[in-house]
Amino acid sequence: MAGDSRYFESCRQGGFSQGKCMKILLVDDARSVVMVMTARLSSYGYDVIAAPNGQEGVEVYAKEAPDLVLMDVEMPIMNGFEAANRIRAIEATQQWAWTPIIFLTSSDTVENLVTAIEAGGDDFMSKFVPEPVLNAKMKAMSRIAMLRQSLARANQKLHDLASQDGLTGLCNRRTMDLRSDQYWFESTARGDAFGLLMLDIDNFKKYNDHYGHQAGDDCLRIVAQAIDRCVGVFREQHPGSTAFAARYGGEEFAVIVPGVDVADFEALAQSVVYTVRNQNIPHERNGDWGVVTVSVGGEWAPHASGALVGMFRQADSRLYQAKQRGRNCAVTAT
Repeated sequence: MAGDSRYFESCRQGGFSQGKCMKILLVDDARSVVMVMTARLSSYGYDVIAAPNGQEGVEVYAKEAPDLVLMDVEMPIMNGFEAANRIRAIEATQQWAWTPIIFLTSSDTVENLVTAIEAGGDDFMSKFVPEPVLNAKMKAMSRIAMLRQSLARANQKLHDLASQDGLTGLCNRRTMDLRSDQYWFESTARGDAFGLLMLDIDNFKKYNDHYGHQAGDDCLRIVAQAIDRCVGVFREQHPGSTAFAARYGGEEFAVIVPGVDVADFEALAQSVVYTVRNQNIPHERNGDWGVVTVSVGGEWAPHASGALVGMFRQADSRLYQAKQRGRNCAVTAT
């Protein structure tokens, strides 16, 4: 949810647990109700945003990500039940999202209650609810908002763990496949250029045999960080770039570079070779180099088309050529 972490931090510092900072979306077409309810809720220290109908309420919800929605039932353009349905549809597209929706009504019939629950509502409340009841309900909603924030942070941590390689911190193979497929599809639709690098640590088995597997793990981490720094610099130099690095498997890595021109693509490949070599990780069994190096194979297409698997095959073939040329070099599409 957009801005959750920044919002939670500001509320924590401002006293969220005392009912401060909870963001409430009030959707009602009656100006008198909006004015009175806003004044009552604001007196408790809550932040109230108003919308005059269901359609605008949905738009404000998508933009502001409130902690609580107070929704009138009967409104022009879009009623509260339809608006609640659309809010739940938006939430379904999120990694984790759930916002309490309380319907405001002067008629709490059984039919309205059933319809509200089926539309995704959580409770009913009279527009003229007594002050002590309103205060108590809002305190309960504030506690739920705190729990919601905590769950959102925990869910983000779980997502990060599921998408990252445990040893290097780069994207894991599964995440790489998903993201590269997505970027390839988008690039193909637009006819954009697309670049792919395959990297392999030179003579890594000899490194493991000579220095031990613990040192091998340390080496993988250092190399991964060097690659990631190169990609980070590339993104800084090309605002909007979605380039990313991933651990492909074992001592192999990949860098996906959508929308790159050929000169910048080749410069990135050379930068990775240079940066890894200049980590100066001792490697006595790596030929004449004496330090850890990488070989890089790259494939670049001026207009993405066909199957992405062909790009991987070509990059892997050029990686083999880089090995044949003596390692510690990059062989790219040109």
